[in-house]
Amino acid sequence: MNFTRWSARLPGTQRRAAARDDRSSVPAARAEYARPEGTPAQPDDDAPASSGTATAEGLPGPALDDLSAREILGRLPAPVALLHGPDHRVAYVNDAYEAAFGPRPSGVPAAEAMPELERLSVLPLLDQVLRSGTPRTVKSRRNTEGGSYTVTCTPIAGEDGVLVYAADVTDHAEAAERLRTSERRHRETAVTLQRSLLPQELEQPDDLRIAATYQPGGTDAAVGGDWYDVITLGAGRTALVIGDVMGRGVRAAAVMGQLRTAVRAYARLDLPPHEVIQLLDVLAAEIDASQIATCVYAVHDPNEGQLVYASAGHLPILVRDEDGTVHRAADPTGPPLGTGGWVHTSGTIALPPGSTAVLYTDGLVERRSEDIDEGVASLARALSGAKGSPQVVCDRLIRSLGVTAEHDDDVAVLVVQHPARTGANAELFHNAALDLLGGIEAAPRARAFATGVLTSWRFPVELRDLGVLATSELVANSLQHGTPPMRLGLRRTDRRLIIEVTDGDDHLPRRRQAEPADEAGRGISIIASIATSWGSRRTPGGGKAVWCEFALPQ
Repeated sequence: MNFTRWSARLPGTQRRAAARDDRSSVPAARAEYARPEGTPAQPDDDAPASSGTATAEGLPGPALDDLSAREILGRLPAPVALLHGPDHRVAYVNDAYEAAFGPRPSGVPAAEAMPELERLSVLPLLDQVLRSGTPRTVKSRRNTEGGSYTVTCTPIAGEDGVLVYAADVTDHAEAAERLRTSERRHRETAVTLQRSLLPQELEQPDDLRIAATYQPGGTDAAVGGDWYDVITLGAGRTALVIGDVMGRGVRAAAVMGQLRTAVRAYARLDLPPHEVIQLLDVLAAEIDASQIATCVYAVHDPNEGQLVYASAGHLPILVRDEDGTVHRAADPTGPPLGTGGWVHTSGTIALPPGSTAVLYTDGLVERRSEDIDEGVASLARALSGAKGSPQVVCDRLIRSLGVTAEHDDDVAVLVVQHPARTGANAELFHNAALDLLGGIEAAPRARAFATGVLTSWRFPVELRDLGVLATSELVANSLQHGTPPMRLGLRRTDRRLIIEVTDGDDHLPRRRQAEPADEAGRGISIIASIATSWGSRRTPGGGKAVWCEFALPQ
C-alpha cells in the first residue's frame, strides 16, 4: 500500500520529483498509526533533510515526506479505517469515517466495534484479504442507517493489516434506482397494455377445445407485440389467429392492438385466409412502415376436418395426430406483413378428430445458441408426448421449451384440439346433406328431408318447425337467384342447429326492406327474424354458401 498516490489530491502538498524512499510506504505508515498520540517522531539520522515545497499561494508548504501517514489519512475526504491482526482490531479511523459512522474505539475487534462493516457485507472479506494478499471490493452496498458505499479492502504488505477505504456513492445509487423504477413502470405499462389488448376470454366453438397462454419476457426484456385470437365465423366455422409485431414496448403493443382489431373486422367478411392476410399486409404498411409483423390466419370447418391457412412470414403450424405423430404445415408462406408486393395463397393441413394443433410465436422456439429450425423440431418432439386438456398442453410445452419468468422474449401459444367423440357425447353431433337437382320439386323435397332429419334428431316441435321454415326460405332463395350445383346441409352440435345451402352463383344475398307490393325480397328478412344468426360467404371453388343458426335450449 503506497500513500504517495494520494498526495496530489491533498491541499497544500505536491509530489516530489525525487525518487521515493521505501520508508515512506507501509512500514512507516504502520509506525505512525501505532505511535501514541502526542509522542514526537524520532528523527532519522540517515534521512535527507527536507527542503519543503511551495503552495499555490507561494508560501512554503510541507513536502510529502514531511507528512505522517496519520496526517495523510486524516485529510482524505473518504472514510478510511486501518485494522490490524487476525481478529481485525481497530488501529485507526479518520475524521471522515467518524463523520459517516461515528467514533470507533481503538484496539477492539471490528466485528464488535464496527457494525457498519457487517451491514455493508465487508466483514467476510477481511479474512480473504489477509489470506490471499489480494484487494477485494464490494460495490454500491446500502447502509441501513442511510447512504450507499463502495468499499475496498487492501492488505498492508508485511504488516498483518487491512486498510478499509469507503467511497460514498449514494447519489449514484439513488439515480440508478430512479432509472430502474422508471424502466419498471414503463415495462408494467407495456405489459398492462399488451394484456388488455389480448382476448380476456377465448371464444369456445362447438367442435373445438381451445386454450392460449401469453408470457411476457423477463424484467430485462421489453414487452413485444405477440397476440392471438379465436373468432367464431358462424355455420360452425372458426378462425384462429396468432401474430408477432417485431418491436418492443408500448409502440409494439399499440400496433399489435390495431392489427388484432383489423383481423376481427376482416374475419367478419368471411374471406378466405389469403385474402385476409393480403388486406392486413396493406394495413400494416399504413399503420407504421417501420414495424414489421408476422401472422398466421387459419379457418377450421368441421365438415371438412382440416385447417385452411395463410401465413405472412410466421412459423409453421404443428398438428399432432391421435397416435402422437406430428405434422408440420408446409408452404405457402409469404413475407411478413407490411412488406407489400406479394400475392399470398392459402394452404391446408388436416385436423381430424383426436388431433391437436399448435400455433406459436418465435419466443417459444428461438434461442441465440441454435438455429430456429432446431427449436421448431424441439417443439415437435415436446408436442408428440403432450397429452391432456389444451391448457395442460400449453403449460407442458412452455416448460419443455425452457421458458421461465426470466425468458428473454415474450411468448404466445394457442392450442386447438379437435376432440374425438364417442358414446353418448357423439349423439349430440350429427350431419345430414341433400343434393338439390333443381326444378319445382326441389323445394318440397328439401322441406320433407328437413322434417325427417329434425324429427329423427328429437328436436322440440317448435324448433323443428322453425328449422323447416328456414330451410324452405334458403332453398327458395337459391333456386331463384343461384345456379347449380345446389346442396342443402343440416348440422347439429351440442349447442346449436345449423342450416346451410350452397350453390354455384357467387353473388351474396343482402337483407333489404321489401315494399308491400313486392313479390320477392322477404326471404332473408324472415330468416333474420326467426334464426339466432345468419350469414353468407363465397366458397373456394366459386359460388356461395348461405347459412343460419338456431341456439338449442340448454
